[in-house]
This record gives sequence, structure tokens and C-alpha cells, in this order.
Amino acid sequence: MSKFDIVLASPRGFCAGVERAIETVKQAIIDHGSPVYVLHEIVHNKHVLQELEKLGAIFVEELQDIPTGEICIFSAHGVSVSVENKAKKLGLRTIDATCPLVGSVHRMVEKYHDENYDVIIIGHHKHPEVEGTAGRVTGKVHIIASEKEAKNLQVDNESRVAYVTQTTLSKDDIVGIHMILKNRFPLLRGPKSNICFATENRQNAVKKLAVDTDLIFVVGSKNSSNSNRLREVSLNVGTQAYLIDDRSDIDESWLEGVGCIGITAGASAPERLVEGVIDCLKEHGAGQVITMEGLQENIHFKAAAIEK
Repeated sequence: MSKFDIVLASPRGFCAGVERAIETVKQAIIDHGSPVYVLHEIVHNKHVLQELEKLGAIFVEELQDIPTGEICIFSAHGVSVSVENKAKKLGLRTIDATCPLVGSVHRMVEKYHDENYDVIIIGHHKHPEVEGTAGRVTGKVHIIASEKEAKNLQVDNESRVAYVTQTTLSKDDIVGIHMILKNRFPLLRGPKSNICFATENRQNAVKKLAVDTDLIFVVGSKNSSNSNRLREVSLNVGTQAYLIDDRSDIDESWLEGVGCIGITAGASAPERLVEGVIDCLKEHGAGQVITMEGLQENIHFKAAAIEK
């Protein structure tokens, strides 16, 4: 008799934006040869980065680390206008792998700014997506990460305030902040959220998964925002969850007394890592593996090409 069963979340793993970013790097290497340079991590997963490095990608933290005339790929998280301009001045050939959904937030910020609104970005300070979004315009942009910051925010004109959100948050992250902003600025403009469909679909799947399991493993890197949110969603339901990079992170003591284990994966985590976790759990007595019913995502984005 098996010790426990496994239920797989659906959907899980790669989203369309991540697939596009990875394909962009691979296609650039095919088209232009190696190396190609990528500014920051193309996506937040060390296994993906290692795979791309073997193919000929070099990840750098500063534009000046890229030789003049070489290919520079901007990550899926997007970059500021100043980064784009600096790349041009350095004579780099750029490819923009920004997720199209993040790009739509950029355009929204630019539109509000052009209309003379103070623009609020609800998101995490220092996160590359948030920094890139804030850097699309100059001045009158505020990053708000907590209800306290929302209460203390000062703006030029309380009748002209708009907001956007980081795409990888959970809805629970923004409810309280939005309520405070709406009460303070009754004419506040903005969408319900900019949380992307893939993030929301994975979170909804984990909410269902957490009800029927005793423990959830979230496969994803520690610096992945959407992966951290998946763990939080499970904990909020009341089910223990661990964020693991791969099977090597599993502590055997976590499996004691568990009847059913759920597995999901962040939007930057390849499926082979999930398969590795399943193999590990089978070695420790797992029985049947069931995939829960869930939404099928059929959206795909074309890989980005070099900008002329």
C-alpha cells in the first residue's frame, strides 16, 4: 500500500511570456551565433538559466559588460526607457523579450503620465518588473507595496491619480491597498488589476489543490514572485506548502503523516523539474499520480526579433 498519493495542479509551470522569452534567447543564438548577452535573468529560474548558458547565453547585470556591437536581450520583466537609451548609446543590438502583458502595463503607465496623472504602481520594491515599469516615465510615479505606504502617499492632485499593478501578485495582495487608495482618491483610475491570466489561473488551481491535499510543493526559484505567491495562496487556505527549486530541496521529514501531496510549479519552472519531484516522491512511497481538472491555456506569443 502506498504511503501517499500525488495530485498535480493544472495549469502549472511555464506561461506564454516565459516561453516567449526563452524561445527568444534560443532563436537569437541560432540566428546570430553565440554568445548573445542577456541583461539580468531572462526569467527567474536557475535551471533555465543554466540551460541557456550551455547554449551560449551570457547573463550580465550591467550594460557596459556587453561588448559594443553585440546582441543584448532584455528580460521578460521589462526595462526602463533609460536602459533602452543607454543600450543604444553603447552601440548594442537589442532584442526586447519583455512579456507582452508587462508591455501593456508599460503603455498604460505612459498613457496616464501623458494625461498628467500621478501614477501608482502596486508592487514589490526592487522587483525588476516594477522597476522597469516605473522607469517608463519620469516623475510622478509611486511604488506602493503596503497598506501603510498607501495611507502615507502624497500626490500633486488628488483628483488625478491612476494606478497599475505588478503582473505577478495575488489578488489578496492588492485588495487592502486598493481600498485605501479608492477611499483617499475617489476619482482613482485603473483596472481591477494587471495580474496576468497565467498568474491568476495558477493561483486558482492552487486554491483548489490546497483543499484536497495535506501538503503542497511549489516548484520554483526563491526569487520568483509568482512562485512565492503560489506558496502564500496555499498557506492562506490552511495547507502547508514549501517552495523548492528541485527534488534536492525536499526534506524527508516533511512527508511524515501525509496522505496526499499536491505539486504545482511557478511560471518560470520547466516541467522536467516537476517530473523530478514526482520521481523523488515515488522513491519515498508515493502511489498514484493524478492531474486535477483545470483550464487549458492556449495562448502563445511569437519570439522577439532584433530591433532595427
